[in-house]
Amino acid sequence: MLMYSMSVSVDGFIADRAGAFGWTVPNEEQFRFHLAQIRELGGYLCGRRLYETMLPWETDPSMRGNELGAAFADVWCAIPKVVFSRTLDSVQGNARLAEASVAEEAAAALDATDKDVSIGGAGLAAAAIELGLVDELRMFRNPVVVGGGTPFLPPVTEDVRLDLVETRTFGSRVIYERYGRARDESD
Repeated sequence: MLMYSMSVSVDGFIADRAGAFGWTVPNEEQFRFHLAQIRELGGYLCGRRLYETMLPWETDPSMRGNELGAAFADVWCAIPKVVFSRTLDSVQGNARLAEASVAEEAAAALDATDKDVSIGGAGLAAAAIELGLVDELRMFRNPVVVGGGTPFLPPVTEDVRLDLVETRTFGSRVIYERYGRARDESD
C-alpha cells in the first residue's frame, strides 16, 4: 500500500506562507506514534525538500541525543529511500535518486517489500494522487490556521472518495485522521 502522511494546519497546509512548519513539531506522545508508523514502512519516496529536512536523522549524531531520537534515527536510516529532485546530483544515507517516473518508482518500491511504502513532499504526493497511486492519506491536523502556504492536497478534477479508517486525538490536541481510498465494488 502507498500512503501519504504529513502534519497539516486546520485549513489544510503543510507549511505556512513563509514556508515555515514549526507548528508541526510533535510532542513525545505523537513522536512515539510517528516512530511506530515509520517502523512499519518498507520504503519511502520523497521530494527534495522533505529529503533535505529529514537528512539530519541520517547524518547528524546530535539527533541521537536521547532514547527516542536514537530509536527514530535507527529506523529512519534503515528505510530505503528514493529521492525525486531536478537539482540534486547525489544523495546521502540509505537513499538513491529516482531514475524513473513516479508511477514506476512507486511500483518498484512496493514490489521490493512486503511492507507499506510512504510518499512525502506535497508536489511528489500530488503527482501520485493525480495518478491514483495513493491508497491512504494520513493527516496530523494541528490546531492552527495559517491562511495559505503549501497545501496538503492538490486540486483535483474528479472527486476522490475516501473512507475514514481511524482517528486519534493526542494530548497536544493534534488530531490524527487516517483515510483509505474508497474502492468500487468492482475494484
